[in-house]
Amino acid sequence: MPKVGTYRANSVIYFQGDQGDKIYVLQRGRVSLNYNDIETGKLIREIIQTGEFFGVKSALGRYPREENAVVLEDANVLAFTVPEFEAFSMSNTRIIIKMLKVFSNQLRHIHKQVENLMENPTAVNAEMGLFKTGEYYLRSRMYSQARYVLGRYLTYYPAGKMAEQAGRYLETAEASLARYGDGKGPAPLAGSQASSPAAPSSPGFSADQGGPSFSSSQAAKPSEGASLSDVAKEYYNAVSLFSQEKYQEALKALKAIADGGDDSEYVAKAQFDMGRCLFALSQWDLAIKHFTGIVQSAPKHPDMADILYIMGQSWDKKGDKARAKAFFAKVLSMPGDEDSSARIKAKKALNALGGA
Repeated sequence: MPKVGTYRANSVIYFQGDQGDKIYVLQRGRVSLNYNDIETGKLIREIIQTGEFFGVKSALGRYPREENAVVLEDANVLAFTVPEFEAFSMSNTRIIIKMLKVFSNQLRHIHKQVENLMENPTAVNAEMGLFKTGEYYLRSRMYSQARYVLGRYLTYYPAGKMAEQAGRYLETAEASLARYGDGKGPAPLAGSQASSPAAPSSPGFSADQGGPSFSSSQAAKPSEGASLSDVAKEYYNAVSLFSQEKYQEALKALKAIADGGDDSEYVAKAQFDMGRCLFALSQWDLAIKHFTGIVQSAPKHPDMADILYIMGQSWDKKGDKARAKAFFAKVLSMPGDEDSSARIKAKKALNALGGA
């Protein structure tokens, strides 16, 4: 017989990538299926209505879950095993017809997305989506956002196809922000408009809709004497070493930035990544000691959720499950985006350790 499960708000019934053999029916409450659109990369939140099934395709097809099932309000969920669901559906042809209609609509939607991707194969490219988003922000004189996104691009893709151009755009964004402030100054890219009202706000779009494409040589030069700071260059070089798994070299470079103290923003970034290096080197005690120092000296550090998560991982690696669970629970108790990477990872880690 199917069993009823009770889930608290902000909990997760299953994670994307999980292997699952259960099919669920929402009896009470609210559940959202969260996944990234294959065409645009945009986060999609599909709200499940009372009485609707979910988790059907992956359970019947025996492949990993394609989405995170997140509980928005306290919910009661009926869970079927595959044999239970097959027996139930065979005795209720109305359910089969309803499911076939749903699957048919989904297949048509997927077919249309695949057609679009065949016509524009770069739309699904996460690297280009991130770069184009930074470029759009720069065109729109949203320098703070451009600096953040382009910095993320260089962090994730230090040797990417657009790394050189992203570096130049980042120089322009930092110089323009310092000289003019957000929303002000001349058009930062040659031949561009101040903003593009037709441009979407999510990654995966072309920032040059209706206009010419731009090569790196067309990016406007920063004002005289303005460039990407030496500290920033050192930081991105260190991140590049980390991405190449050269953790000892990255740690040395990051320590030099943190000890220098010349730029508070990059000092904070370097301190966080030093802890990541220690963890990657399996130096659990040093990682815990390092992050404990950050927690005590900078309790409002922008990466605090990730810091606590890695501390929990370190205690788990040391075999102290109780302390690991305490840190994972702390991440989940922090205010912020319910769908943040740190929260999702902490929830999954806590579940793996047997919950609170």
